[in-house]
Amino acid sequence: MVTFFRYWHTLRYLRPVQFYGRLWFRFYRPKPDLRIAPALRPIVGSWVLPAQRRTSMVGARTFCFLNETHDFDGVGWESHELAKLWLYNLHYFDDLNASSAPMRRDWHFQLLRSWVSENLSGKGTGWEPYPTSLRIVNWVKWVLASNELPPECLQSLAVQARWLAKRLEFHLLGNHLFVNAKALVFAGLFFNGSEADGWLKKGLRILEREVREQVLPDGGHFERSTMYHALALEDILDLINAAEAWPRRICSDVVNGWREVAGRMVEWMQGLLHPDGGIAFFNDAAFGIAPEPSLLLAYADQLGIRSSFIVHPAALSMKHLPESGYIRLASPDAVALLDVAPVGPDYLPGHAHSDTLSFELSLFGQRVIVNGGTSCYGAGPARLRERQTCSHSTVEVAGESSSEVWSSFRVARRAFPFDLQVDQEIGFLKVVCSHDGYTRLSGKPVHRRSWVFSEQSLLVKDKVGGGSYTSVARFIVHPSISIVVEAENFWLLTVPGGRCVRVVVRGGSATIEPAWYAPEFGKILPTQSFAVVLAGGYAETEFIWS
Repeated sequence: MVTFFRYWHTLRYLRPVQFYGRLWFRFYRPKPDLRIAPALRPIVGSWVLPAQRRTSMVGARTFCFLNETHDFDGVGWESHELAKLWLYNLHYFDDLNASSAPMRRDWHFQLLRSWVSENLSGKGTGWEPYPTSLRIVNWVKWVLASNELPPECLQSLAVQARWLAKRLEFHLLGNHLFVNAKALVFAGLFFNGSEADGWLKKGLRILEREVREQVLPDGGHFERSTMYHALALEDILDLINAAEAWPRRICSDVVNGWREVAGRMVEWMQGLLHPDGGIAFFNDAAFGIAPEPSLLLAYADQLGIRSSFIVHPAALSMKHLPESGYIRLASPDAVALLDVAPVGPDYLPGHAHSDTLSFELSLFGQRVIVNGGTSCYGAGPARLRERQTCSHSTVEVAGESSSEVWSSFRVARRAFPFDLQVDQEIGFLKVVCSHDGYTRLSGKPVHRRSWVFSEQSLLVKDKVGGGSYTSVARFIVHPSISIVVEAENFWLLTVPGGRCVRVVVRGGSATIEPAWYAPEFGKILPTQSFAVVLAGGYAETEFIWS
C-alpha cells in the first residue's frame, strides 16, 4: 500500500505527454537515415569564443569525468562497469571546446574518427537523444572554432541530426527537450538546403514554447537548480552566438527575445553566487558540470549582454527573486542565500532535493553554512541521502524529509512554501516563510522559519507547530571551518584567515554531528553540522560576526 501511494503521489502531477510519450519513445524505433549529408552552409558572420569547461581528455586515450579517470582502451565506448553518467560524458565530446582544446587537436581527430567507426548508427549509449544533442552542438562549435571535421564525421553529423529529429524527449521535457531543440537549430544552421531548414524550423518551434516556460519572469530556470540554470544560460548564449555566425537565418525578433532572456538569466545567476564566485547548492548542484560563472559572465559580455545586478558592499541589501523563490541578503561581511521555493515544476521535480527553507551563509568571503551538494546520480543510498532533508541546512521532523524524494529522480508528496513575508527595516532585513511538507504526518505539523539579518548577525528562528514530534534544525558547516566548543549551546567558528564567528543556540539543545559535503560529482568531503533539537517546537540559532 505504501508503494501504491508513493507511485500515485509521484505520477499524479505528470502531464499526459509524459505518459504516452514514454510509450512512443520505447516502442517506436526509427531506422537511421544514411543518405548523403546536405551541403554545408557558409559561415558569413562572427563567432565568439564560448565559455569553456575543464579539460577532460587528460591523455591521448585517457579521460577524467566526475573526478573519475579511465583509460579508453580499458573501457571503450560502452561499459557495464562504469556509471551511465560517466559514459554519457564520454559521448558528449565536451573536450573539443574545453580549455586549451587546440593543443589536443590531433587527439580530437582520432577520437572523432573512432566514434564514427565504432558506434553503429542508432545503437548504444552514444545514440541516446541527450548525448546525441550535446555532441551535435560540440561538433558544430568545434568547426566554428576554425577546425575541420573529417568527411566521415560530417556524414555522421547529418545522420545524427536526422535520428534526433525522430527521437525528441517529449516524455522527459525540461532541460532534455531544450537541448534536443538547440541541437536541431545548430544542425539546421550548419547544413544547407530544405532538409536542414526543416531541422531549424522544428528546433525553433520547440524553443519558442520551452524558453517561455522554462525561464521564469525573474530569470531563474524553472527546475530551481543553480547548476541547471547555468547550463540553460550557456544554451541560450550559444544560440545567440550561432545566430550571429549565420546572420538572418533566424528572425531578429527571436534573437532579440533570447537576448532579453539571457539578460534576466545572467542577473539571476549573479544573485545566487557566493562571494567566492561559485553557485549556491540548491537542489541538484555541484561545481564542475556547467562552465564557471565567471566564464559565463564573460561570454555574455562578449555577446553584448549586460546585467543590472548591483552589489552594495557598504550597506544592507536584499534581492528577492519571487517567481523562482530565492532571496539574497547581503552586508559588507556577509551573504545569506535563502530557499523559499517550491521543489520545482510539479510535473518535473527530477532534480529536486528536500531542501525547502534551507539557506547558505558566507562570511568574510568564505562559505560557512552550506547545503550538502550532489556527488552522484546513480540509484542508491548516496543519492538518496544527498536529496533528503538531513543533508540540508533546514529542519527535519520525525526523521522524515519535507518532500518524499525517492529513487534517483522521483518525488512523491512534496513541500509547498506559503505565507512569505519580506520586511526591510532600518538596521535589519527579515524574511519569514512556512511550508506544508510535514502535514502528511498526524497532527499536520508546519515548519515556520524566520531569518533576521543585520550587518553583525543572522538570527534563525524555527518553529514547528502540530503534533509532538522530534524536530531537528541542522546547520551544515563548510569543511574549511573549524568548530570550538566554548560552552553549552555556544560555539566559536574559525574562518580561514583568522576571523571568528559565534554561534548561540536558545530554546533548544544542540550537538555536533558528522556530516558530508559534496562540492563536485565523485567528491565527498567529511564535515560537521550543528543539530539543534527544538524544545517545545521552537529554537533560535544566531550567528554573530561583529
